[in-house]
Amino acid sequence: MSDKVRSTKLVFKGDKPKKRKRKEREDGTSLEDSNDPQAWVQPEAPIEVLGPTFIVHPSDPPRCVAFDSTRDRITLPALASSGPSTSLAPTEVSHVWVITRIAGSATVNLRTATGKFLSCDSHGVVSADREARGPQEEWTPVLLPDTEPPVIAFLNSYDKYLSIDEVAGGALTLRGDSDVVGFNERFFVKVQYEYKKKATEEERKRNLAADLERGGKIDEAATNAKFHTWGAGRSIVSSEDNRELKKARKEGRLNEAMLDRRSKLKSDRFC
Repeated sequence: MSDKVRSTKLVFKGDKPKKRKRKEREDGTSLEDSNDPQAWVQPEAPIEVLGPTFIVHPSDPPRCVAFDSTRDRITLPALASSGPSTSLAPTEVSHVWVITRIAGSATVNLRTATGKFLSCDSHGVVSADREARGPQEEWTPVLLPDTEPPVIAFLNSYDKYLSIDEVAGGALTLRGDSDVVGFNERFFVKVQYEYKKKATEEERKRNLAADLERGGKIDEAATNAKFHTWGAGRSIVSSEDNRELKKARKEGRLNEAMLDRRSKLKSDRFC
């Protein structure tokens, strides 16, 4: 018999073994892989179009919207890929645009790695040569309905759509004067997972605040997590009925009632 003691996980009688679930995405990658903050994922709502962004047109071959800092101009380089356009990821810094959202608005700004903003004038000419933001640098991501994977169009301040246009000699360029969304106005967009998650969480908090103002559902867990988180980030919720909270809200003493519920959970010097 060996003198070495084998280290094993402590198991109690009656414990059921946990099965590791591993779901697969349609593109073959696991959902767990998207937990990587730097992973490139597709936004499922316009609000999730945020942070470093990769914009691809599903032409043949697929082309991405890039910015050549040497020539100071927008380019549409072809991308080599043996799979679908949705499986692509940026390979150069010039392929990435940084999207920031204008506070309280659905519009966004697209900035290059050199600090220039994507803009469009009243004639539909698209450029990226300005370091200041104005109405011509504002774009609204529009998620096209019934598209899988999600397809996004970009609407400018003149209510025209961003599109790819072929000019003399067969060269491709960006225009911003299309009235309708066709094939040339459709883009696949990818953002980094951490920014998608951040946008989703911020939207959830806004909806929660709006529900509370309208007298909607009381999310006690979220409220405790925001205002009364315990040590090590633990959030504990009372097991009492929520009817008391609804009654307290009608009487205008919701905060007092929630504080009383928390004080019953444990001795808390902050209560």
